[in-house]
Amino acid sequence: MSGSLSPSEGRPLWQGRTLALLGIVLVAFSLRSAVASLSPVIDHVAEDFPVSPVVVGLIGAAPPVCFAVFGLLTPLFERRFGLERVAVGALALMTLGLVLRGLSIDSVTLLAATAVVFAGVGAGNVLLPPLVKKYFPDRLGVMMTLYSTMMAVSTFIPPLVAVPIADSLGWRVSLGLWGLFAALALLPWLTLLIAERRAPKTARAADGDVEIDPTDGLHDLTDAVAVATGPITTVPANPRVFGRLWRLPMAWALALVFGTSSTMAYVSFAWLPTMLVDIGGVTPATAGFLLSLFALLGLPCGMLVPILVVRFQATRPLFLFAVAAGLTGLAGLFFAPTVALPLWVSIFGLTAIMFPLSLVLLSIRARTPESAVALSGFVQSIGYAIAAVFPLLVGLLHETTGGWQVPLLVVAGVLVVSIPAGIVAGRRRTIEDDWELRHGRW
Repeated sequence: MSGSLSPSEGRPLWQGRTLALLGIVLVAFSLRSAVASLSPVIDHVAEDFPVSPVVVGLIGAAPPVCFAVFGLLTPLFERRFGLERVAVGALALMTLGLVLRGLSIDSVTLLAATAVVFAGVGAGNVLLPPLVKKYFPDRLGVMMTLYSTMMAVSTFIPPLVAVPIADSLGWRVSLGLWGLFAALALLPWLTLLIAERRAPKTARAADGDVEIDPTDGLHDLTDAVAVATGPITTVPANPRVFGRLWRLPMAWALALVFGTSSTMAYVSFAWLPTMLVDIGGVTPATAGFLLSLFALLGLPCGMLVPILVVRFQATRPLFLFAVAAGLTGLAGLFFAPTVALPLWVSIFGLTAIMFPLSLVLLSIRARTPESAVALSGFVQSIGYAIAAVFPLLVGLLHETTGGWQVPLLVVAGVLVVSIPAGIVAGRRRTIEDDWELRHGRW
């Protein structure tokens, strides 16, 4: 890292920044628990008021839509109000939405509350990496790994406990209790804001933000793991660079790989428990456990994939393995859903390989920080737009056909169609190389 970080070099992780450490961990936990806590108890909700497949599909489409929209809006708010104030606003939205979701009286209010939740989550996704860079510039690798691990943990815990809590205390408690963690995450940031207002101006100036190159040292293994945990969001993308990406096969290939990864995740979080109850004959509690198993596989994938890509250039083998695993798992669910159901879910869960794979490629498929930021914005905007379509489409197909065979075939089709994109993304060249091969000097 740059010499500007030397004052904090070797500084203990908690020294003078315990509140920031606690705040980042709690924010990371809240971001994913909101996504994974609803679908396991949707049958309990439906006992109180009807929830159509279209509404469930819209709820499944809400995360990628909000991630795309608020991924663009949050940097504007951050420049106006500052990281901590916008983080407090995002957490307040999450807390409000999670509580309101537990108080829903019909499918419209459930959908509206979910939209409020994911507005906050979308902003939080953008804010977390810059917060880590601001408070822990000397511990980027450790902190990125810590918060990515916490996000993985908070993805598989909610499906595991949602149904037992709903059975004993009701679905409203099962949904609303996650607002408690978002409310707890507010406390460290509110305390930091109050302390900042009381601190002398000279002290604040001396301890101001550190300007950090978001891709400084990206080709080091630790930073590659760090990049794989979240988007690059600390500097604005150059419109000229962004405009060129629309003409580059490499950029589109990365966007399609990211879109395929997000599609597998959000279709599963929206529909997998219901699907497993219908075709596998399991109880809602078991379906929630299997969704938790699906989510758990993201943890080892997130840790191992960046190492395999950076050290061994294993992009194509990893991608093709993920596609093959996804197709195998879907075939098992299609042809033998009542036999070895945990095995089929686990194999399908290996599609989680695509997420860290596509994110780490954002760092090594660009030469400069400027082009890396533009590529990140392009890939995630297109990818989340793709992912937003399929939870709703799966719901419509399920309602129209009355079964899960056609939706399973559509999901399998997404994996097959993505294969050429994965092959192109595996080319060992940057977007600058791609441009120069076709149009001359970058």
